[in-house]
Amino acid sequence: MAIRAVLFDVGGPIDTEIKHEALADEYLLRALAAVGIQPSEAEFATASEWAVQCYAPNTYLAIIFRLCGERAELAKAAELAFQASSPERRRQRARLELRPGIGDVLKQFHERRLLLGLAANQPADVIGELDRFGIGQYFSHREVTGHHGFHKPDVRLFLRACEDLGVTPQECIMVGDRIDNDIFPARSLGMATVLFRTGRHFEQRPRSLNEIPGEEVFSVDELAAALKRLTGRG
Repeated sequence: MAIRAVLFDVGGPIDTEIKHEALADEYLLRALAAVGIQPSEAEFATASEWAVQCYAPNTYLAIIFRLCGERAELAKAAELAFQASSPERRRQRARLELRPGIGDVLKQFHERRLLLGLAANQPADVIGELDRFGIGQYFSHREVTGHHGFHKPDVRLFLRACEDLGVTPQECIMVGDRIDNDIFPARSLGMATVLFRTGRHFEQRPRSLNEIPGEEVFSVDELAAALKRLTGRG
């Protein structure tokens, strides 16, 4: 079946999230310190790797749980402190960190009449951010979790995007940076998949055959080449 649409996660392929993740680490450490936990750099890195490889739905809360020695009351107090920092982290980050070159890729495939959509666990105001960078115009499906309430890996998020674009899952490619949230649910619906290896989940590994991405890329140029191969629109 011919590919007619491409769905993009925001965090990872579009937004590098470098400052976002650095701020998350800083405030995770502050939250842990508030409950008397002060891990070494190596201990923190090990907990982060563990959270990624065990496919934790919320990586940050899993890190807290691990470093609190799985003590529920201690972890809960640290969680509350970390979650309370969300407005300050957003203020300090200020804006989305656009991946260099991604705008050109979106424009290129939009002009080749591929339907582009979002499949992202993001607040609704991310649409305004994409518009301010001049790339929001390329997306025909402009809804994220903040609009409809679905969170990946819930397949209803992907199905809503397909319905809005007027395509079947088999006519879609999903581009994301996580196997658990992006690749596996998309594959379960019959979508083609591209894993963009970047950020905190760079080393995440598939646990079974049905979690293996169709393509793996490490740069915008490799992403463009993969989409050309999968769509036949080179």
